[in-house]
Amino acid sequence: MKTLANETPLSGKPFLGHRFRNQTIDLHQRERLLIMSEKIRINSSSVRYTEQYIESQYSYHTTSVSTDGGTYTVTPRTTEYIFRTERAVPKLGVMLVGWGGNNGSTVTASVLANKLGLTWRTKSGIKSANYCGSLLEASTVSLGSGHKGEVFVPFRDLLPMVHPNDIIFDGWDISSMDLGRAMERAQVLDWSLQEMLRPHMSKLKPRPSIYIPEFIAANQEHRADHVLTGTKAEQVEQIRRDICDFKEKSGVDKVIVLWTANTERFCDVVPGVNDTAENLLNTIQTGGEVSPSTLFAVASIQEGCAYINGSPQNTFVPGAVELAIQHGVFIGGDDFKSGQTKLKSVLVDFLVSAGIKPTSIVSYNHLGNNDGMNLSAPQQFRSKEISKSNVVDDMVQSNPVLYKPGEKPDHCVVIKYVPCVGDSKRAMDEYTSEIMMGGTNTIALHNTCEDSLLASPIILDLVILTELCQRIMFCTQEDTAFQSFHSVLSILSFLCKAPLVPPGAPVVNAFFRQRACIENIMRACLGLPPQNHMQLEHKMKNSFMHHLDNPIYNDILTKDDRLTNGYHRVPSNGVRVNENNPKIKTIA
Repeated sequence: MKTLANETPLSGKPFLGHRFRNQTIDLHQRERLLIMSEKIRINSSSVRYTEQYIESQYSYHTTSVSTDGGTYTVTPRTTEYIFRTERAVPKLGVMLVGWGGNNGSTVTASVLANKLGLTWRTKSGIKSANYCGSLLEASTVSLGSGHKGEVFVPFRDLLPMVHPNDIIFDGWDISSMDLGRAMERAQVLDWSLQEMLRPHMSKLKPRPSIYIPEFIAANQEHRADHVLTGTKAEQVEQIRRDICDFKEKSGVDKVIVLWTANTERFCDVVPGVNDTAENLLNTIQTGGEVSPSTLFAVASIQEGCAYINGSPQNTFVPGAVELAIQHGVFIGGDDFKSGQTKLKSVLVDFLVSAGIKPTSIVSYNHLGNNDGMNLSAPQQFRSKEISKSNVVDDMVQSNPVLYKPGEKPDHCVVIKYVPCVGDSKRAMDEYTSEIMMGGTNTIALHNTCEDSLLASPIILDLVILTELCQRIMFCTQEDTAFQSFHSVLSILSFLCKAPLVPPGAPVVNAFFRQRACIENIMRACLGLPPQNHMQLEHKMKNSFMHHLDNPIYNDILTKDDRLTNGYHRVPSNGVRVNENNPKIKTIA
C-alpha cells in the first residue's frame, strides 16, 4: 500500500508511515480500505456482510437453576441475538492523565518505536520494538481446524479494530517536563533506544493538570509545577476545552481518556455530595470535595468520551456512574492488572479448580518508581490494598465444597518503597493450602515485574477494546431495538485488578473466565459458537466428522491413524515403539 504523506501521529508532529492520516482521503474511501484489511470472513447463512456492518445471528445458551432441599433443577434456555459490528475503524485519539509519568511516557515511546520499526543494541543483543504483553496484539485464539490441524490467529484479527501504531496521544500532567525528559526520568527504556526516540518525544508536552494536594502523597508536591488554577468547575471546563482542542487539531474521530496518574486516597461516598449525578455536579459547582480523577471523569463524560481508571481509588462514585449512564458513555476500571495480581488470579483459580484449598495468601512488594513513592503514604496505600485484596473472592465463593459461607483465606498485602529497584518491582508471594488428609501445600514465588512495560500494553488493550465495544450493537428477538453494552464496561475486567461492573452483576476475577468472556463475545459478533474445547470429533471411536464429505477432517483423521500421547506414536496393540530406535519396545 502506498505510504501517505503529511501524516500526524502522536501529538500532531509529522512523520511518514502512519496509515490513513491524509485528510484528503474521504471517509468512504477510508472505510473501503479498512474493510479490505479484514482477514477473517465467515461462511455461514447466519452472518451477513454489508458495506457498514458485520451482522450475525447468535443463539445464546444459558441455564436457570432452582433448588429444593438438596435437589437442583436445571432448565436450559436459549435467547436469539443479532449482533451488529461497524466495520470502519475510526481514527482514535487517547488522552492520558499522567502523560508524563512512567506509564504515560513508556506507552507513548513504545508505540512510536513500533511505528518507526526501531531496533537497538543492548548488552544481551539486538532488540526490536514489539507489543509483547498485549492480549489483542500478542496472543492468539483458535478459529477451528484446517488441513494442518487447529488454526490459531492473532486476537486482533477476529474483528476490525484499531492498530496501536495508529493511536494519536495527548494528555495532561502536573509536571511540566516534555516527554523526552520524562522518559529519561522514568529510567524504563534502554538508553540507546531513548536516544533514538528523544528527537520525537521531546516535541511532546503535556497540558496542565488538576492538582489537589490532599488526594495524593505529600512527597509529590515537588513535581507539581504545571497545574490548573481556578475553581473545580472552571478546571472541569478547561479539561473539556482541552479535549475539544485535541480532537480538532489532531483530526481524530474519537477520544478516549485514561487515568494513569498517581493513586489517590479513597473518597467518602456522602449522601447529598456525590451519591447522584445531580449532587455530584452541584458539589463541583460549590467547590466541595471531589477527587481530581472524578473531575476528569465528569469532564470526559460530558464530552462524550469513554473514561478508564487505571488506578485503584474509587473514582467512580455513584454520581459519576449515574452521569455516565445518563450520557450513554462507557466507563471502566479499576487499576491495571499487570504483575502480581494477574498471577494471583491465575494461581488461585488453578488451586480452587483443582480442589486444593488456599488458606493463606501473603503478598509482599517493593518498588522504587514514583508510584512506589506515592504509595508509601498510608491513605494511598490503603486504596491499593483494597484493589489487591479482593481479587480472589469470586474464586473462593465458587467452591462451597472447600469453603463454608463467609469463609475465605487469610490475605495480607504489603507494599514498600525502595528507590534502588526503580521500575523493576519485586513481588514475593506465599500460598499455603490445605490438601488431602490434613496435609499442607506451600507455594513460594519471586516475581520481578518491569512495572511500566507490563502496564503499557494493558493501556493499549483497554483503549482498543473500549473503542471496539463502541461499534458493537445487539438486540434480541423479544426486544428488537438495537442497544450497546452497559455504560459500565465490565468486559474490561480481564485487564483490571478491581473490575467495575454494572449494579447487581457478578464480579469475576478468575483469569481464564475473563479472557473467555472477551473471546466469546467477539465470536458471537461473527456468529461463531463459544470456544468450548470439547473436541468431540477427536474423542469418538468412530468420529462423525470422518463420515462427512469433509476433506479437512478426513485429511486429519486418515493422515496417520496411529494413536499418540504427544511424544510417541502408539500402535493399537498397546506396544509403544521408540521412534529414535525402533528396536526398543515398551508396553503402552
